[in-house]
Amino acid sequence: MRAISALILLFGLILPSVITAAAEKNLICFYDSASYLRPGFAKLLPADLELGLHFCSHLIYGYAGLKPHTFEVYSLNVDLDMFHYHEITLLKAKYPKLKVFLSVGGDHDLDEANPLKYIGLLEADRAAQQNFIDSSISLLKSNGFDGLDLAFQLPRNKPRKVHGAVGSYWKQFKKLFTGDFIVDPLADEHKTQFTDFSRNLRTALQRANLSLSLTVLPNVNSTWYFDVPKIKNNFDFINLLAFDFLTPERNPDEADYTAPIYPLVEQDRLPHYNIEFQVDYWLQNQCPPDKINLGIATYGRAWKMTSGSGFSGVPVVILTDGPAPAGSQSLTPGLLSWPEICAKMPNSVNADYRGENAPLRKVTDLEQRYGNYALRPADDNGEHGMWVSYDDPDFGAIKSSFVRTKGLGGVAIYDLSYDDFRGLCTGLRFPILRAVKHFL
Repeated sequence: MRAISALILLFGLILPSVITAAAEKNLICFYDSASYLRPGFAKLLPADLELGLHFCSHLIYGYAGLKPHTFEVYSLNVDLDMFHYHEITLLKAKYPKLKVFLSVGGDHDLDEANPLKYIGLLEADRAAQQNFIDSSISLLKSNGFDGLDLAFQLPRNKPRKVHGAVGSYWKQFKKLFTGDFIVDPLADEHKTQFTDFSRNLRTALQRANLSLSLTVLPNVNSTWYFDVPKIKNNFDFINLLAFDFLTPERNPDEADYTAPIYPLVEQDRLPHYNIEFQVDYWLQNQCPPDKINLGIATYGRAWKMTSGSGFSGVPVVILTDGPAPAGSQSLTPGLLSWPEICAKMPNSVNADYRGENAPLRKVTDLEQRYGNYALRPADDNGEHGMWVSYDDPDFGAIKSSFVRTKGLGGVAIYDLSYDDFRGLCTGLRFPILRAVKHFL
């Protein structure tokens, strides 16, 4: 009898752990509605989107904006959104487990005249903040959304260069006179204000039977704005977009891994430019791991290599010349979607191409710690060089394994429109999304 009791007790201890381990992970899928307006093969139509929804637990529709003086939430593209909101949210009838959120901010609500309007919202009085709350609830309810995602454009870390030994000494010497790079001298106040604002927003949304999530944009310093122990219960989940640590726009003179999992200590790299550091900060500050979703980019960052960048391509690649030319799909200098990157790998079509169309040489990260990259050294005239850091389906799977090892809530794919949703590369549609889902 004692043996049976002990066995029952043992199962009682083990079973909750087994259930937790077996719980289905989140797969948060960001959907950039601007992709509906892109030309040619880059145009992501709802019919193409539907295939991806088989794998998604949540769809985050981007983006809404913030009016700088009234602090109301509004559509950034009324001509599209007035019909598209309903077209997307009606897909829940086909996918009843899917939750659709509307995201505010992201990388679309760029207001040159009012670059600090999200800080202004935090500093505003309760009446002004109530405009945000009321307008967001109205927009969500009238269009069938399940929740709101805060992807606020808060001040970001200033770009930092990788220094050699001499550069490091000079930097330390210069600090005696210039101090540290202070981006937001009132960060402590803004952290407290964000805590209060998100709590009030959460309460109002709950009353309206709506959910709330937080997306931490790349290079937004969590230590400045997020009091993790106090805000962790204000959000259903938190998406950490742990990529774009270096980009051709922020770091034009040197190329390096844009989203390594683990820190690289060589060449005086910064210790926080990696996924492990970003995730551990939230975990060490009492955020439940199952609330954290790791952001994985479906695009790569591409630098222009020069004659001075060498031929090996081993990062850090020096003397780069800013962003490489835009791809025909992304139309953004220094950014290539996964199918654009895949098309540049050696294949039967481009094997004999030269110049700007010559294939890239892929270098696989056999340690599975930092990421893959591909390159084409500059030619004898110093032209047509390119270096790209990216995650492919294989490395998306590796990062999904990291999520499981850490016990995190899931993955946030950023975003569906840059995955190979047409199957142009191998015939398989949404290959990064599929790989992530399989390994979760």
